Amino acid sequence: MKHTLLFCAAFLAGCSTVAPPQPAAPSGGAAPLVTTASGAQEFRLANGMPLIVQPDHRAPTAIQMLWVRTGSMDEVNGTTGVAHVVEHMMFKGSAKLAPGEFSRRVAQLGGQENAFTTRDYTGYYQQIPASRLKDVMALEADRFAHNQWPDAEFRKEIEVIKEERRMRTDDQPRAALMEQLNAATFMASPYHHPVIGWMNDLDNLQPDDVRQFYRTWYTPANAALVIAGDVDPQQVRAWAEEIYGRLPVQVLPARKPQLEPGQKGMRRISLKAPAEQAYVALAFHIPAMHRLQDLGATDRDALSLLVLSAVLSGYDGARLDRALTQGPDRVADSAGAWASVFGRGPATFMLSGVPAQGKSAADVESALRAEVARVAKDGVSSAELARVKAQWAASTIYARDSLRGQASDLGSNWIQGLPLDADDRLLALLQHVAPADVQSVAERYFGDDQLTVGTLVPQPVAAGAKPRAAAPGGTQGGAQGAIR
Repeated sequence: MKHTLLFCAAFLAGCSTVAPPQPAAPSGGAAPLVTTASGAQEFRLANGMPLIVQPDHRAPTAIQMLWVRTGSMDEVNGTTGVAHVVEHMMFKGSAKLAPGEFSRRVAQLGGQENAFTTRDYTGYYQQIPASRLKDVMALEADRFAHNQWPDAEFRKEIEVIKEERRMRTDDQPRAALMEQLNAATFMASPYHHPVIGWMNDLDNLQPDDVRQFYRTWYTPANAALVIAGDVDPQQVRAWAEEIYGRLPVQVLPARKPQLEPGQKGMRRISLKAPAEQAYVALAFHIPAMHRLQDLGATDRDALSLLVLSAVLSGYDGARLDRALTQGPDRVADSAGAWASVFGRGPATFMLSGVPAQGKSAADVESALRAEVARVAKDGVSSAELARVKAQWAASTIYARDSLRGQASDLGSNWIQGLPLDADDRLLALLQHVAPADVQSVAERYFGDDQLTVGTLVPQPVAAGAKPRAAAPGGTQGGAQGAIR
């Protein structure tokens, strides 16, 4: 999700109190509501749907991304996984197109397309020659507003999704451990559930469960259109008004807060599974980053924790790498840290590692915690912090070379209620993080009462057994996200 940095996990979320932007009064005017230094412009269509356009004229190509502010955190018990199922069924037909026809049309236009579901949102994209942008806009708007399919298509696709779960979670010991770790870390928050859903719920999901979820959340009042590439913003706005601006809007149901209660003691879980090596992951509750201006105390702490994750494993040769995986006395084959402070739900700081030969998961757990304790005791140097800031800036700038990266940043910023120029604001805020700030959060947020530990306990691997290949069509972000 946020951010495309070397030291941030791709689909981990963590901002529980961001208020999503409310639709403005209908406006057909051509003037953008917001224009950033990079040239991104935000408009509001006649039905209130946001349109975000990022011109980039380096190549005659464009990408359309449709972001829907709904994911697994909007599901209820008994129908977990339904947000991801809706994503799959969006490719199964509309009032105008037969099942599978959407993808065939995009391919005929010379484009590539896919979709993804996370805890916080669902996204759809097509990258095409810029001259065919209006065509894919019409295709996407049609299925967004008029998705429909026969029950038989659902019956076939749910089996595909169940096999996806087997291949990416059930038969992948570390992914299965992370799923159980999340379930133990989050008790009240809907982050408790895996994005792909519990198998029992998938077994019992009905076609009308999927249709109801789609009807509830797929409305212009709950979505944003992002276009990046070799385009003219005013022309895109005119097309979007013609194609998307006429779609009917329905009232969204009230989202009730599902806040995670304070943890009152360390939790531990273990998973026995056939595996070559053990694995350990530590999840600490931390504050989320609510906004990027007029920061409160918890916002400043969240930013400092993000920097701490980079100090620990944000670049080759960072602290965890040096202390745990190098030298004759190394305890781990690999080790990492990441802070997920942006999103719609609660935030966590993760530490993980794979024991080296002759070492145990307990050895790695102790070593991981010792490195955080070392920062709490001795702090970090200004030179080390400068290196982290340089890595962050380079990674952010590099991500802008990709149209999809630009559109993804703009869309995820909208999902989280952040300004379009959140990247630049983060870079500016980063300059004010001092060594004392990093040391302070290391002292305060890594106690036992904030911690849930998950350990993979290897079991013998059957003779001749081979790991199952990843499911086709993309990769799943551990227990955090799924992609078609």
